[in-house]
This record gives sequence, structure tokens and C-alpha cells, in this order.
Amino acid sequence: MNATELRDKTPDQLREELSNLKKEQFNLRFQAATGSLENPARIRTVRRDVARVKTVLNEKAASAAE
Repeated sequence: MNATELRDKTPDQLREELSNLKKEQFNLRFQAATGSLENPARIRTVRRDVARVKTVLNEKAASAAE
């Protein structure tokens, strides 16, 4: 997922995407703790996707406030 795809979404869609990523992040951390994680690099990818979504949400909020 890249930032241009995220900027095309509405804030509600972004919040839903953020919720899904947070759930996935929790599940990945749980798998890592139990030793059943197949792809450890996915944790990093999901963490960065969460940051991207939050950044775009903040950009939209800032532009709406102006």
C-alpha cells in the first residue's frame, strides 16, 4: 500500500483500514510470542502501513481545518 492509494480514500475508509491493520498487528505480535510466526518481515510492513494511514489521516484533518 502506498500513500497515493491512501490519499484517494475517505477518512472513514482510512479509519477502517487503520482498525484492520491494528488487528493484524496484534495477531502478528501474538504469533511472534508463541513462536508460530512465518514471516517476521510482515510486522515491519504492517507497522509502516499503520504510520502511513495515520499520516494521511492527519493531513486530511489539517487541510479540513484550514
